[in-house]
Amino acid sequence: MVSCVFPVLVGLILLQIHKISECHKIEVTPDSGTIVTFSKKPGQGLDCSVCKDEGPSQTCNSILLKLTEAQPTTVTFNCSQPGDIFTVEINQEIDCSTISCIIAVHPDSTRFLEFTRTFTWDLKVQSGKVFQLDFPSLGMRQIKPSESCPDKHTYSITTYQRTGPANIGTFCRNGTISRVQVLYRGRVTLEVAKGTDLSPSDFKVSMGPTATALVEVDVKLPRGPFSADFFTPNYATGWYNEEKIKWNFAVKPMHNFTVHFQQYTAPECQRKTVSCNYALGDKPPFSRTPKDNQPTNEQGDFSLTLANCDAKKVATVPGLSLNFNVEVFRSGTPYLCTVDLRNEEGLSLQIENKNPESYCEMSLNSVMQEKIVVPAGTKADLSFLDCPVQDLQLTATKVIDCPSVSARDITGTSLIIPTLDSSLPVPLHQFTWLLRVRDQGTVDLMAPKGNLHQSLPDKQCNERVSMLISETEGSNIGQFCSTAESTIQKIQIKGNVSITVIPKNTKDLSQEKEPFLKVAISPEITENVIYTVSPLISGPMYLATPNWPDGMNPTSSVSWVVYVPQDYKAELLFSNVSKPKCDTGHTEVEVGPLDSQGQTQSWREDQSFPSSVIQQQSFYLNMSNCEPKSDRFAVLSNISLQKETKKFLGIILGVVGVLLLLVIIALIAVCVIRKRKNKPKTNRSSIYMPRGKPFLPGNAGFTKSRADNESHVYASIEDPTMYGHLDKNQPSEVDNGAWTNGHQVDAYRPFTGPSDPVSVATDSPADYSLDRRDGDAFQPFLNPPNTFNLPRPRSPLISQGSLGFEDRRMMDNTLNTFKSGGEINPIRLSADESRLQPQMDSDSDSYPEAEYDVAV
Repeated sequence: MVSCVFPVLVGLILLQIHKISECHKIEVTPDSGTIVTFSKKPGQGLDCSVCKDEGPSQTCNSILLKLTEAQPTTVTFNCSQPGDIFTVEINQEIDCSTISCIIAVHPDSTRFLEFTRTFTWDLKVQSGKVFQLDFPSLGMRQIKPSESCPDKHTYSITTYQRTGPANIGTFCRNGTISRVQVLYRGRVTLEVAKGTDLSPSDFKVSMGPTATALVEVDVKLPRGPFSADFFTPNYATGWYNEEKIKWNFAVKPMHNFTVHFQQYTAPECQRKTVSCNYALGDKPPFSRTPKDNQPTNEQGDFSLTLANCDAKKVATVPGLSLNFNVEVFRSGTPYLCTVDLRNEEGLSLQIENKNPESYCEMSLNSVMQEKIVVPAGTKADLSFLDCPVQDLQLTATKVIDCPSVSARDITGTSLIIPTLDSSLPVPLHQFTWLLRVRDQGTVDLMAPKGNLHQSLPDKQCNERVSMLISETEGSNIGQFCSTAESTIQKIQIKGNVSITVIPKNTKDLSQEKEPFLKVAISPEITENVIYTVSPLISGPMYLATPNWPDGMNPTSSVSWVVYVPQDYKAELLFSNVSKPKCDTGHTEVEVGPLDSQGQTQSWREDQSFPSSVIQQQSFYLNMSNCEPKSDRFAVLSNISLQKETKKFLGIILGVVGVLLLLVIIALIAVCVIRKRKNKPKTNRSSIYMPRGKPFLPGNAGFTKSRADNESHVYASIEDPTMYGHLDKNQPSEVDNGAWTNGHQVDAYRPFTGPSDPVSVATDSPADYSLDRRDGDAFQPFLNPPNTFNLPRPRSPLISQGSLGFEDRRMMDNTLNTFKSGGEINPIRLSADESRLQPQMDSDSDSYPEAEYDVAV
């Protein structure tokens, strides 16, 4: 017998130890005015109890534990999973009779995560008043009591009246109910499921005006189409009290509403009847019974007041129960159109309402859409209701699969906006081409006419349209247009490219029929972008790195091929430079000639850039980015052309040299001419003149007087020169007139002008010595001959030199030579002629004639 009892005692002790090891202990500190209650779920854990405190003062209860004091308390459960057996209720009383209140959950309440938590707030205001609950901006929506909320946070409102409590309704967050007013006293309950993180919404509680109904609910209906359900108090069990419930509905403009009674349970009325009273804007109020047709397709705000009768309250007789639905939808007639994109390869459309405040409703194939997207190669029916054109934006996108490099079209493809359906009520605001390249090729972009210009702050595009060129990865290269002073001949981009046409001075891009760009495909380049540019002589050209003023993509590069005109040089200025702090690699800027003959210059981010770089010929400019650690790499530079000064100076010096040479030649010519004019026309010979005053006939003359002229002075005269013509033994060439230097001698012509007034000299030859120099210079009295062959000068005579004398020795022959030697045998021709003085003809030459000394 003893042996049997002992094993039983050991088993009981082991069981007790196991139970103690399964205890669960928590620390609870209620807030002031807060009651924390642990209550057991019906029919759960009969052997699990909850205990307060520890040691000798510990008290346990198997059903309920209530903590009211604001002090730390140890709560122990003698089961391992108390959350499956007990629930926790945190209750707080709020009196809002004089001030506004806030319903908020204390942060410590989040410690009961393993329990199903119920937070209750008992609200009280002055008698006859209502307490008003203002919900957050997202509002609340009413559900059936049997339903639960998706976020596992379920709210309920209860009112306490003389007849007993009544459940106003069960609610979830995010709905159309913005405010609830409850008469006198009530309770707000928040139930959070076990294991759910608590994220409650704070309610504002205040004392409202004098009550006109037991409950008043304010509802803000959104834009349609939309519908919401509402329920009467005690919907599950029925409502028996003769009270009123009021709903106030705010309806958006340009919307219609319809009220549907979906489920109605009529009470057994002892007094009065159930009625539905409507107030609709400025219209007179009207009433309907729950079984009548309710308002349909009405506009404006309205209110519905449901008045219950004095129902018979018997368990077998149901009370009033109503579930009704309010539907709102747009009013008016929509605009319908059909878009067919099956014939335009790669083209898609997108229509968006840019004004969220408008009441525009758009539908795609009878389905309401916030944004309409018509895919490429499809046909769609579109509907627009109350959509102003200025609020809508139509964009189109065309995908072009470029051919491979090996099969590329040399002539290129022109980018032209295709014709869209004319029934579309929206102008085309933006058009985008997506150029997809195969085989890692390069897209070459050129203007159809002229060149391209990049829009920059100092020189923006002001044309009708501009083009935003981007890499398909999302990085913008820049905004471009085509102007009269464009400088970019070609843009080469590695990989896929996006080109978006943006209107500037036009409202509808579909009216643009001219091509925007020419596209060609070329082999892959090493840089990300290459510009081919030709600066203008008229002004500077700006160069900006891709995505200016933002930085270049990491490890990307860009180059400019700059063609400088002949006889010009280019000045490169780095006007705006943003340098990064590189994590990997370095940024580099390199400048060098295209022909690889000149010197290359380069700078990194840790070096200072020069103020300017001069290039005498066409050159390239390359910039590459590193992997930045911070900041960005962005460079704005400009190029100005200047006339080449060296070549210009050479031209000037050449012209000056030619002019000097011409002046020297002219001076030499003048000197030669003057020398020829100053040279005696014939060889002069001194002739013996025994007496009389000598003078030299012909066209010789002196610009100086005899006193100033030494031309008549001879140091010596050779005999052959003076007497050679009298020598019969002279060679034949002398007799033939060779002494005249080959000039013909004219025949003698009598002088018709004034003659020398000096009479025939009878004085001795000494009186006419040539040593007498009276200063009277010889003046010719005959005009110079007009022929090239000048006449032979006549021998200087004394009185016989006058034309009044003739030498009988002269023969009448062609050479007028002497027929024989001998003495002079003059013949006077006129008696008065000897008195005439020789005069200087004004037209005669002023060249000095050499005087001849008389040979003694």
